[in-house]
Amino acid sequence: MSEIANPCQSCGACCSYSRNWPRFTIEDDAALDLIPASLVNERLSGMRCDGDRCCALKGEIGKSVACGIYDARPEVCRTCMPGDAECTMARRKFGLAALAA
Repeated sequence: MSEIANPCQSCGACCSYSRNWPRFTIEDDAALDLIPASLVNERLSGMRCDGDRCCALKGEIGKSVACGIYDARPEVCRTCMPGDAECTMARRKFGLAALAA
């Protein structure tokens, strides 16, 4: 998939916006069991973060990134879409231009 087709692979801003963003919400126990325990925060309420950055994110924000648990990522990660309000807010924090929704 090209960068134009998937701008997320050259961004990563939403995965580094806030330690409170990658929260578990509607995942069932089976879905949560797929996430490695080392990537779950101490309260078991979301992803472990290093500062504001999700520990599952690999690469350099704004250049080239990938999710280390893409297939098992939480619902909140699945609902943030390129160009939506959350994407735009996260990209702004890192000085990245907004995407067309």
